Amino acid sequence: MKFISAVILALTATNAAAFAPASSFGVRQAVAPESLIELEAKKSISDLSDAELKGKRVLVRCDVNVPLDGKTITDDTRIRSSIPTIEYLKGKGAIVTVCSHLGRPKDGPEDKFSLAPCATRMAELLGGDVTLAPDCIGDAVGKIVADAKEGDVIMLENTRFYKEETKNEPAFVEKLAAPFDLFVNDAFGTAHRAHASTEGVTKFLSPAVSGFLLAKELEYLDGAVSNGKTPMAAIVGGSKVSSKITVLNALLDKCDKIIIGGGMVFTFLKAKGLPVGTSLVEDDYVETAKEVLAKAEKLGKEILLPSDIIVADAFSADANIQTVPVDAIPDGWMGLDNGPNTTAEQKEALSTCKTVIMNGPMGVFEFEKFNKGTFGIVDILADLSKNGDCITIIGGGDSVAACEQSGRAGDMSHISTGGGASLELLEGKVLPGVAALAEQ
Repeated sequence: MKFISAVILALTATNAAAFAPASSFGVRQAVAPESLIELEAKKSISDLSDAELKGKRVLVRCDVNVPLDGKTITDDTRIRSSIPTIEYLKGKGAIVTVCSHLGRPKDGPEDKFSLAPCATRMAELLGGDVTLAPDCIGDAVGKIVADAKEGDVIMLENTRFYKEETKNEPAFVEKLAAPFDLFVNDAFGTAHRAHASTEGVTKFLSPAVSGFLLAKELEYLDGAVSNGKTPMAAIVGGSKVSSKITVLNALLDKCDKIIIGGGMVFTFLKAKGLPVGTSLVEDDYVETAKEVLAKAEKLGKEILLPSDIIVADAFSADANIQTVPVDAIPDGWMGLDNGPNTTAEQKEALSTCKTVIMNGPMGVFEFEKFNKGTFGIVDILADLSKNGDCITIIGGGDSVAACEQSGRAGDMSHISTGGGASLELLEGKVLPGVAALAEQ
């Protein structure tokens, strides 16, 4: 199948920070956009014959980097998304070994980052055993894999327990690949990283092909977005203009309308000369915001900023709040969500759209007082999609979480598991984890 750079939007910022005061954040330098690059046709597991899979020891890079509350998984979307590839390989008589990272361990193994909860949940979803290996490399792992039978599923321990994983260190890569015959990459969310388990192992294992999830993400998003029906709109959330400037510029070239939400709103409001109180503002990017607005006007594109804002006297779930016009934010108050008039205007603006991408909540939806803007726009998109007239694409952890919490996730056209990978595709970069796969 053919993987093509998809023009999609990614949320990489943590939402709880999306409206927090500026002093809580550093500024990341924006990356200059590159031209979109077409990737060559790549093989997937469906291109392999039964003989190429039966009895073979297959290393599958999944993304089971799920949110945890202690040892309890709070959202198993990524694990559930990996099941079709694993079940297919099992059904073909392969010996399946899953590898993944979880969190960001600092110095070697940490119990809180063990994949044990992921192995347990995967076993429940598969309706069979998943053996958790004590490590991801070494003799013990080799023995478990060697002793496994056709259809067995093994999960290696967290690959990031070794710093060599992110450094793609050749000696570590060789040890990781040693027990296996071939490689399947099914982790779209980490395909933009040239790590040992995403890119390095392809130098030792052949064939190296995509799984169903990776194929679905790239193929679906390319079809729905790059060649999507118009009018097309994008909803851009997040805390910082600095992390989204390449996204905004790319979307201005592609979309007819862009709705801006999250903490980045206030940098744009300041660029328009409006008061922002103590809201999050990136002063170094006020001029950049002006340039984005000027570009939109030149291209004849519509950028929608809020017309009213819910403001608070503190960044707290218990803060005092009021709803004010966008040009009347009081001194000492910060914006933490869109107001009802803004949501109504967004509904009207999106009513004629045939393709909509949402990446980023409209407010600090973890706090009940500030979730109405986010849940309001989720309802708008779900209704558009449910009526069958609009393709809706939801990406980024917080956007997905908002859809799940609102109970409308099932009404969306596509829920993406990607984050930074989507952003790098949009910036015109080749994903190392995809580029390294075998060509058809």
